[in-house]
Amino acid sequence: MDPAQLENLITSVSDTLQTNGNALQFLYKERMLICIYDENANRMRIISPIVEREQLEEDQLLNALVANFHSALDVKYALSDEIIWSVFTHPLRELSDHQVLDAIEQVYLAAFTFGTSYSSTNLVFPGNSGKKEKPRPKKILNKT
Repeated sequence: MDPAQLENLITSVSDTLQTNGNALQFLYKERMLICIYDENANRMRIISPIVEREQLEEDQLLNALVANFHSALDVKYALSDEIIWSVFTHPLRELSDHQVLDAIEQVYLAAFTFGTSYSSTNLVFPGNSGKKEKPRPKKILNKT
């Protein structure tokens, strides 16, 4: 993957595109995404802002951390500059066209589902979700 190929792929699926050096800002399904790449470091990331940290409750942050393990898959939730983001990172040269398009969709879905399913695809890795449930009252058996 090179920057020209990356820009062509993004253009093919975006509603709008603005370039600023090595940053590509675009709308995908009415959500703002940003692709930043560095050829020298062989890195790229696609990100989307979700919500300001001060607007969140603790359980939302904890659920995002659990989702990073179980349901966010190739995308992760991250905090930077007091904003929660959905983030995909990958080496630039090794990216395929399919991976770029899949990453765009996953970044979009992770941002869109934040606060509900916290997922980037339909796939979820099983295991202890870490979610705390309210304790159920114990049944009292009457012996007669």
